[in-house]
Amino acid sequence: MFIQTEATPNPSTLKFLPGRDVLVGEPRDFRGPDAASASPLATGLFAISGVSGVFLGSDFISVTKDDTNWAHIKPAILGVIMDHFLSGKPVIVEGGAQIANHDEVDEFFDEDDSETVEVIKELLATRVRPAVAMDGGDITFKGFKEGTVFLHMQGACSGCPSSTATLKSGIENLLRHFVPGVESVQQV
Repeated sequence: MFIQTEATPNPSTLKFLPGRDVLVGEPRDFRGPDAASASPLATGLFAISGVSGVFLGSDFISVTKDDTNWAHIKPAILGVIMDHFLSGKPVIVEGGAQIANHDEVDEFFDEDDSETVEVIKELLATRVRPAVAMDGGDITFKGFKEGTVFLHMQGACSGCPSSTATLKSGIENLLRHFVPGVESVQQV
């Protein structure tokens, strides 16, 4: 098994490409070992000293580190990923998908704005999320209130130095152009 790695705009995050599907369905973001109990792969990665975040995408794994040097932990990360896929274990254990995806319940917006919200979600799904996934992350809709769209950044996007520019220059301009009533975008 050959696992490729790619740099991301976030210097604390590397994207690992195992050359096969990683996760079917919505991506999962684990910000600590306690949250990773739903995923044997994420649990194995958090066992490596220096790993502070794991993001599972459709065909990639983004790993975020603390101030540890990549040269010290990258071989161990590659080993855990390889061992996991060779073992045949599931990426998410039965019932774990619901635990890891609790964020959808936390959406907020006025019922009168439901059509606007659907347009926002469609633009995010078709234009924003595929581009952000290429950088090892994801952006999800959290809410819409008084002209402001609230988004949650995950994976390589979380804590990335260029995330503010992505939000303001890219996503905010796109949404303001296509969706009447959108005035700003804010990270939550």
